[in-house]
Amino acid sequence: MMKRLIATKDHTMTPIASHHELETREHELRKTRMLMVDGNLTQNLRTVDRGVSARAYVDGYWGFGSEPLGGGADRERVQRQALSNARSMARFGARSPLALAGVRHVGRQQHQGRTPLTPAECNERLAELHAWCKRRYPGLRSTRFMIGDEHHGKSLTTSLGGDSFARIDRAACMFTLVGEDTSGAPIEVDEWISGRGTLADVDWSLDTLAPRLERAHEHLQAKRHAVTARGGLQTVVLAAPLAGMLAHEAMGHPCEADAVIGGAVTASLVGQAVASELVSMVDFAHTYEGAPTLIPVQVDDEGTPGRDVVMIERGILKSFMHSRETAARMGEAPTGNARAYNPHDEPLVRMRNTAILPGTSTMDEMIAGVDDGYLLLKTGNGQADSTTEFTFGITLAYEIRGGKLGQALRNTTLSGSAIKVLKTVDAVGDTMHWECGGYCGKKQPMVVSMGGPALRARAHLGGQ
Repeated sequence: MMKRLIATKDHTMTPIASHHELETREHELRKTRMLMVDGNLTQNLRTVDRGVSARAYVDGYWGFGSEPLGGGADRERVQRQALSNARSMARFGARSPLALAGVRHVGRQQHQGRTPLTPAECNERLAELHAWCKRRYPGLRSTRFMIGDEHHGKSLTTSLGGDSFARIDRAACMFTLVGEDTSGAPIEVDEWISGRGTLADVDWSLDTLAPRLERAHEHLQAKRHAVTARGGLQTVVLAAPLAGMLAHEAMGHPCEADAVIGGAVTASLVGQAVASELVSMVDFAHTYEGAPTLIPVQVDDEGTPGRDVVMIERGILKSFMHSRETAARMGEAPTGNARAYNPHDEPLVRMRNTAILPGTSTMDEMIAGVDDGYLLLKTGNGQADSTTEFTFGITLAYEIRGGKLGQALRNTTLSGSAIKVLKTVDAVGDTMHWECGGYCGKKQPMVVSMGGPALRARAHLGGQ
């Protein structure tokens, strides 16, 4: 218990009891992004955002304040601002403070990486990739190569004695090949390569990308003669990237505890079957099978050490991802999922490395077991709500007829209830795939990674 002061009629200050906690974070965010379209560098961005923020918990209310680091930034002034903002919230009425878990983490997260590439080196490699495509695929309408990396360095101190430094480093390369179908309409195929570290740590050399570009070009040629999917409930084999998206968007968000408190359908389903017994799903904090995850969160932005969260175990809903506040509200332990994207954001309950665990089936076995259905390979976007209803855009897919691949599909959509879809899973792939190229949106963006094997299930496709 701390003391705060209130003014009396004679203008003296009288201390009264107050429950008071304080977190102070110094956060640096560096980002690079380059885009080459048809051999022309159309974007070359490098940004740095540094700030100090403070968050105070006073008598049941949170207050927040932040300032840019640099000329005149003052930690104590930001702390006073956060405390003042928390006390101002008391105008909404008295509130009993929650018994927040008293976490205290001390430590520094290290990263050993290669010397970063210079802008000139990146530009030279982008030009090499474009020139190779132009020579090899003269019929292309356009090529796009986008690269980027970002670094988050966060120093956090807390009034409970926490003193930590956490970092996130991730990089990605995306290429898009654009062609024409038989009617002259534009078609495209894209692919992500992503990983931990900077652009120097992720292998996007021509030698590595050439086989991927070849496969993408083969898919593009197949899409020239694409057919329309039959709409309605279909048997689908979801390639690993789509399984990762399903885990993140359709089941991950409803398992974030603030969404649970806010009325997500998962609130009343703990201990019940929400998927086939072949399905297990985990939000990994910082390690998977003894190796660092793509987005390792050793300690979150409240100072809570990260621990894995088993959300679904053999089809049964088990637990949720927590901040200190949601854990206190639900009588559980915090999990280290409170994360803030930029120096001026407050921590929210966010995923880290969310994945469906691999099974025992090969992709060939899953396809061979489908008499009439579809193989879905790539998604361009996805959205879901707290009921687990989702819709994904499908940008690359093929028919399956008699256990063999048929014609490519025109772009379509995949939709349904994640719970209903996961309950129909009858095969889970044996190969794990991770990626961390995109962002998760929830009031603020967030770097996350998604993982999974391929799945075979029943879901609704858009079509005729």
